[in-house]
Amino acid sequence: MLEKMYARKKGVVVNIIGLAGESYNYDYVAGTTANAGLMAFTRAVGSKSVDQGVRVVAINPPGTRTDRMTTLLRSQAEQKWGDPERWPEPTTHMPFGRPAEPDEVADLAVFLASERASYISGVVMTLDAGQAARH
Repeated sequence: MLEKMYARKKGVVVNIIGLAGESYNYDYVAGTTANAGLMAFTRAVGSKSVDQGVRVVAINPPGTRTDRMTTLLRSQAEQKWGDPERWPEPTTHMPFGRPAEPDEVADLAVFLASERASYISGVVMTLDAGQAARH
């Protein structure tokens, strides 16, 4: 895909990575390592791809309220309290007392892919309301 963009001298790659690359976790070392590698990839490729008219950027979102997250939290709430409707309670420690919303991640991706971000390449944007700095 990158080669096709190079041939056109135009394109944007937006990698959605994850917060684990910035907030290291012993219990998630494989994911932490993979995310850190993808961050390095984005920075390295994005630093040179501009010579071919292509930008490469990334987003590191934190826990995001996806179907997967709510399913897991509903199961945990059922096991812990016998009530799956209490699933939001384990997220109250997060910034703003909630997980990120999918639209918040999507809005940043759309901006980064747009002409309004035309001078941004080789960077990783952390969308976490300061969560990585809390650890």
